[in-house]
Amino acid sequence: MFSAFMINAWEASTIVALIAGIVGFFTVLRGASFAAHALPNGAFAGAAGASLVGISTVLGLGVFAVMGAIIIASLGHRVRSDVATALAMVVMLGLGALFLSMTTEYAPQIYSLLFGEILGISSTALVPTAAMGAVCAVAIFGLYRPLMLSSLVPDTAEARGISAVRTEIGFLLVLALVTTMAVPVVGTLLIFSLLVSPAATARSFTKRPGAAMGISVAFALTTVWAAIAVSYVTGLPIGFFVGAIGAVLYSAGRAWASWRQGARTTHRKADRMASSSPSPRGRWTS
Repeated sequence: MFSAFMINAWEASTIVALIAGIVGFFTVLRGASFAAHALPNGAFAGAAGASLVGISTVLGLGVFAVMGAIIIASLGHRVRSDVATALAMVVMLGLGALFLSMTTEYAPQIYSLLFGEILGISSTALVPTAAMGAVCAVAIFGLYRPLMLSSLVPDTAEARGISAVRTEIGFLLVLALVTTMAVPVVGTLLIFSLLVSPAATARSFTKRPGAAMGISVAFALTTVWAAIAVSYVTGLPIGFFVGAIGAVLYSAGRAWASWRQGARTTHRKADRMASSSPSPRGRWTS
């Protein structure tokens, strides 16, 4: 489990999980889960185009991810954000279908980009992955205040001079960089799980932003580490365990939130009943 190629897998998955947990917090907070789904799927078309012309698939991923982010951001203030996201994804997927129809030498690369190649990560790929992850983290913490204000109190953010359009563009560009970094490691289909499931689960346990972000990172790390370990033991695909563990954690989070809400409701009812009933002293004095 800790041979040379597995060490690379542990390190790469840790980097991706850390960044996915941080960026995923704002993805859920801003209601941008659809964008987190659309950008990796659309950027996949860029990888197909890059493979067609014989250049780096990572470069193709990056170009299409940034292009998708710009399209979504530019259309987002003219039409509904979900419509803008859908239009961007449709355009990019259409191009991807065109690129794939023009070549027959894409099956292994396409499969690895769809489902990731976490056990095939080389040592040379760790440095650019870590560099892109560091840029994402710095960008998120640089945008922390505008992102928080525009997500929670958009009117106050505008009054303080924070542009909603520029903030959205900045966040989508970070999401595009996360896509470029993570898709070669965990795949197009699994990065969506890591961006959404841990952060959504964290919000079931706390409403405090700092604590929720920390819990999101912890759940993302738990998901990928457990998925790799169980996959190694069983020989089954990592992707299955990433999705299954994410679903279990989210279900546990919702169950905890429901129990806590029920306990609070019961406590309030008990307090009201206690305050409304006359005291023994009041009955004697009357």
